[in-house]
Amino acid sequence: MTRILTYNILVGGARRIDQIAQMIRSAHPDVVGLVEATDPRVVKELAERLGMEYRLTGNGSHQRDWQVAALSRLPIVRSRAHTRPGILSKPLLEISVQEEDGDELTLFVTHLTASFSYSVRGGDSFRRAEVREILRIMAEKQGTPHLLMGDLNSLAPGDALKASRLLRYLVHMDELRQAKPIESVGHPNLDFVVPPFLRFLEPLLRMIPRSNVLSALFDWAGSLYAARGSVRLLRRAGYVDSFRRLNSHAWGFTCPANAPAGRIDYIFASPELAGRLSACYVVTEGNGLRGDEASDHLPVVAEFGEHASGERDIGTNNILNADGARPIRI
Repeated sequence: MTRILTYNILVGGARRIDQIAQMIRSAHPDVVGLVEATDPRVVKELAERLGMEYRLTGNGSHQRDWQVAALSRLPIVRSRAHTRPGILSKPLLEISVQEEDGDELTLFVTHLTASFSYSVRGGDSFRRAEVREILRIMAEKQGTPHLLMGDLNSLAPGDALKASRLLRYLVHMDELRQAKPIESVGHPNLDFVVPPFLRFLEPLLRMIPRSNVLSALFDWAGSLYAARGSVRLLRRAGYVDSFRRLNSHAWGFTCPANAPAGRIDYIFASPELAGRLSACYVVTEGNGLRGDEASDHLPVVAEFGEHASGERDIGTNNILNADGARPIRI
């Protein structure tokens, strides 16, 4: 069995290495995809603490020099960084590892652009262009087991969105940015999400979380408004959304970690690999540490065994319960 974990560690994670390592260690992964791996020193230290090899798309030179990385307990036999200026907003990392049975598995780690405030559809056109390019790159692996993981900044068709919960978080981040600007670095705020031509509505938006009726209406409107095109492209190309394949009703929200409102972190398996999918879940805590103490995203884990299983086996890991709000232990 091979266990894969994808994790957005929030602007490099330099001040949260202990917490990030604890979250990862609690899941016992074989391979880890790190998003927002802007600090190569953090990646190296995590690899050393976890006893893993590591690969980076590049050495981040400043806090917003977005990079992705991979850690692996399994031998890394090849790695490559794909850069496409003007198409991919961040590099795409490709690594191939040798599984315990000797077979080779290729993994791609991505971080699609947010660009939520750049257009009325929240930057969906940019992300769809990125996905088309990623599909072109991955076409070389067609017919072989491989997967794509990372932060897609997009909802899947049919997935729920608690827009009012996200709005409450954004309003809080605005307040935090004014009071404690250093602590708010990397966290989104209202201006990050609301297009400039709609910012005259921000006073109204700040009122919505105070009203149950307005919050319910905002949840409904947000679900209609949220762009889902990039995930739809991956599904149409035959890639399997690992979490949704085994969890048809659970929300599986991954962000923001302290007020989960939507699922934007994914592990997509190729058809050849999907037949081995045996479990997929969201990690909400790490041996007593709350996920929001480590990052603003929650990690997602997928397990691939020798044969597909109709039942989900997650042992003592944590998942989000039906309302997506509180973790439960199974």
